[in-house]
Amino acid sequence: MSRTVILFGTESGNAEMVAEDLVEELDGNHNAVAIDMTDYDISEFSTEDSYIVVCSTHGDGELPSGARPFFEALEADSPDLSAIRYSVFGLGDSSYETYSHGSEIIDEKLRALGAERVGEYGRHDASDGSLPNDDALEWLRTVFVAS
Repeated sequence: MSRTVILFGTESGNAEMVAEDLVEELDGNHNAVAIDMTDYDISEFSTEDSYIVVCSTHGDGELPSGARPFFEALEADSPDLSAIRYSVFGLGDSSYETYSHGSEIIDEKLRALGAERVGEYGRHDASDGSLPNDDALEWLRTVFVAS
């Protein structure tokens, strides 16, 4: 049975919170599951599943600690992801030059391995003090209409 796998990479928990809200929004119709990138075995990528990446940015435009093992596994194994489709929602703060760069790092790696990004690249800008959940839910509705 196909599912929607929401992979999240987080430092402070915001990306996890967003992923859980996305699962709740999709529940029932899409067999959605949120998985911490630190717990995801890249050998489990399946053409049967669709993927959503939710990733924050840490420090000076770096991957959050929760996304590093996933990225390192992709780097080390270089799997062929040419049949994989995914969407991205990045978290960041536009007052920094490296706004949303953590999600961009993951996006670039997935595309380099052949995966196809679908839908609009979603982003939340924390510079206005808002929480990312509402932006993510609004973005999700556009992605599932477009795909």
